[in-house]
Amino acid sequence: MAMTMTLPAGSQTRLMTATDVPKLPSAPPTAVVHYGPLPQHVAELRVPKGKGPFPVVAILHGGCWGEYADITYTAPLASALTKEGWATWNLEYRGVHQEGGGWPGTFEDVGRGLDAIAEAASRWPVDPARVVAIGHSAGGHLALWAAARPGYPKGSLFHASRPLPLAGVVSMAGIVDLNAFYEYGRDPCGDRERRLMGGSPAQQPQRYALASPRERLPLRVPQQLLWGALDRIVPGRLFKDYEEAARRAGDRVESVTVEGVGHHEFGAPQGPAYHAIVEAIRRLLR
Repeated sequence: MAMTMTLPAGSQTRLMTATDVPKLPSAPPTAVVHYGPLPQHVAELRVPKGKGPFPVVAILHGGCWGEYADITYTAPLASALTKEGWATWNLEYRGVHQEGGGWPGTFEDVGRGLDAIAEAASRWPVDPARVVAIGHSAGGHLALWAAARPGYPKGSLFHASRPLPLAGVVSMAGIVDLNAFYEYGRDPCGDRERRLMGGSPAQQPQRYALASPRERLPLRVPQQLLWGALDRIVPGRLFKDYEEAARRAGDRVESVTVEGVGHHEFGAPQGPAYHAIVEAIRRLLR
């Protein structure tokens, strides 16, 4: 089902940029959890006040899989969502600009970092059976990819014996179809998708088949797709095409277009897209 959310008149005066969001205030994490040996193998855990165990919102930052962003970009959103009563898991991973990032290291980091929530539950009051992954832009791609992990057969590169099951995914202006995004033509991520995948879809068709959410349908996880009507980075037609394909495959998908916002507003808890994010998470955890 597709929905449109309209903002009150005058609520959006200027579209945000990638540099606006990390400057917003954030609360210090409850703990910084290391899920591997490298400096990038960390997750900021924030736990709300109360007894718990709390549902977990695992957050994957965007940045075109590269140096545009890290967990400082998503820390303000993580802080705000913790105040809503959810534990948040603000996950870092290696990007294409870092040694070992790209194929397959970026994907392996995300899988390993999400699976670490199960171990964290032995130390903090978090519920690993109620985890929603949310991601912005390239992080939206990775969140949807993570939902597909239980479907990789034994012997596959991304097969895991006990991948953390997700209760749902919120893709915020996410890159839902790597093949279509590569062919988009405006090249908003420069050469970063090529570096992530080790080439174009024509050069690496098997990798794109493994890594693109569109190619992994059905994900068998409920999905909320959020998009800003003024987004000039990720085209809206990707969401429409993906939603139709996901529904044909049997997935439960809902897309919400937020009028009056662009690409980066989804990172800002004070921004006009925040209400749509909260409502999407609530729909998945109710």
